Amino acid sequence: MDRAFWALWYELPVAGRDEYLAWFHDVHIPEKLSRPGYLWAAHYALDDGGEAYRAATAGRRHASGEGLGRGRGFLALFGGVSAHTFLDPSPAQLKQRQDALTRRWIGFRQAASSCILAEEARVDGPQAATRRPGITPAPVVQLDSFNALSAQADDEAGAWHAQVRFPFLARMPGCVGARTLLASVGWGRHATLAEFASRQAWEEHFVPHEAAVHAAGTRGAALLAELVFAPCSSTVGTRLWPAAG
Repeated sequence: MDRAFWALWYELPVAGRDEYLAWFHDVHIPEKLSRPGYLWAAHYALDDGGEAYRAATAGRRHASGEGLGRGRGFLALFGGVSAHTFLDPSPAQLKQRQDALTRRWIGFRQAASSCILAEEARVDGPQAATRRPGITPAPVVQLDSFNALSAQADDEAGAWHAQVRFPFLARMPGCVGARTLLASVGWGRHATLAEFASRQAWEEHFVPHEAAVHAAGTRGAALLAELVFAPCSSTVGTRLWPAAG
């Protein structure tokens, strides 16, 4: 069972992008998956979710600073047995062992950020049985990363996900599943990953829910005022590798 993720957000220049993607999909991912404890990999092209989603999340406060990423390019996810899968060896130790080709293409990335996340809780959606290949995340994902401004806000964030978000996703048409996660490495202490069978299902069912639960005067709006999100949050991604279908 996969109980942890290594998430990497980054952008790429247009020139050389196709060569990078060929290396990443055909060379780098297979090398990663050959390591003990690595269970799957997925690579997503990112966007801001469109006008309706931007309006639904307009009340979010975002952090700023170097190394936090912008969420405008790509998201690589690796699933592992535990967070220690990605800490033995650690990212810093892996960097010391990179060959010239790997150093070249890792250096090609821009506005990069990363985190190692351990699973706190999960829920299956109505489309959980469609997850494939194996336990790879769904064709469309949304990944959020955030910090709470107080211990009370930490308490409320956990309660809100348990009482509001997860029950909705458990019955939402087109939802494959969702998880709440805690960071072992990275800026945001908290993260949430939601998986969807299609972009259409996300747009038709999740975006209106997001707008409703965070409308002025709601419990969700009060919670948002107590959270700070990473610049790359929300990340909405469509899977490039492995190809959906």
